[in-house]
Amino acid sequence: MSRLAPWLLKQNVSLLSQQGHAWLLQGPSGLGQYELASAMVSAWLCESETALQLGACGLCGSCHALSVHTHADLFVLMPETILLELGWPLSEKAQSEIDNKTRKPSKEIRIDAMRDAIEFSQRTNARGRGKAVLVFPAERMNHVTANALLKTLEEPPGDVKFVLATEASHQLLATIRSRCLIHTMVWPATHEAIKWLASQGMSEDDASTLLKAAGGRPDEVLKQQSLGQSMKWWSQFPRAMLSGDASVCADLPPTEVIDALQKLCHDLMMLQTHAPLRYFNEADLPKLKLSGSKLTAWFKRLSNSAKTSEHPFNAGLMLESLCSEAREVMNSPS
Repeated sequence: MSRLAPWLLKQNVSLLSQQGHAWLLQGPSGLGQYELASAMVSAWLCESETALQLGACGLCGSCHALSVHTHADLFVLMPETILLELGWPLSEKAQSEIDNKTRKPSKEIRIDAMRDAIEFSQRTNARGRGKAVLVFPAERMNHVTANALLKTLEEPPGDVKFVLATEASHQLLATIRSRCLIHTMVWPATHEAIKWLASQGMSEDDASTLLKAAGGRPDEVLKQQSLGQSMKWWSQFPRAMLSGDASVCADLPPTEVIDALQKLCHDLMMLQTHAPLRYFNEADLPKLKLSGSKLTAWFKRLSNSAKTSEHPFNAGLMLESLCSEAREVMNSPS
């Protein structure tokens, strides 16, 4: 039985029925690009006769090899930080360099890894079902890496298929996009997403609130939950920022705090103009009369902070500064 969310399962079946050698899955984060790409390569390599109609069986030797990340006919091309996060093995050379502390795991897809992927694509397949290359997030390729892949996409070996998954397709080379069949990720219906999240062990009330907080993206809800965010936390966040209470953010990385503050700023702007709120329930926002220009300026500062949030000089000081700024703006007169 497939563990894919129902809306991803439908997309998987549709994509498997199409002919081609390269696909690009594009859309905002949190819509399941990696999960869909994984399902596609699983079906391509599955030994079941119905895999290309129904998806991978999950029971054969190929599916087992994929589940333990050891399939000889799949090459996963990702930044080393993402490989480690998702439990995929690094190359022997990369693992040795990181273990010996000669460098840190890369946040980009390295040219060495791309060369290995190209060499892999030219080999004979091991299990007789062809080969697959999964690239995620594809926007993490720099120009050198992307150009190396482009040559293989233009003249692919006969039995290899590529699936590129991205959360920022505009950052990809136009020539890369033009060589792929493009699929835009489908947004699930709210009731469908809430029902699926409830099946993952979440209450429907929590699922409803956090789905709104995540802008309708179910994968983002699961990420929020793993970081300790709950319906109660999200409901209390605006008033905590009104008082500048940084303790509610103590266990969160700066990227998540900035994201939450941007959503708060957005809905405070909506509240001033009596427009529908996107992320919070109206009852959770304090009744404030705020200057639109100050909110706009705050949002711009948050956007600038986001650019350096993954490598702050001091994460604790950054969180204190962010929460202090939120208190200042929210308590400023209109």
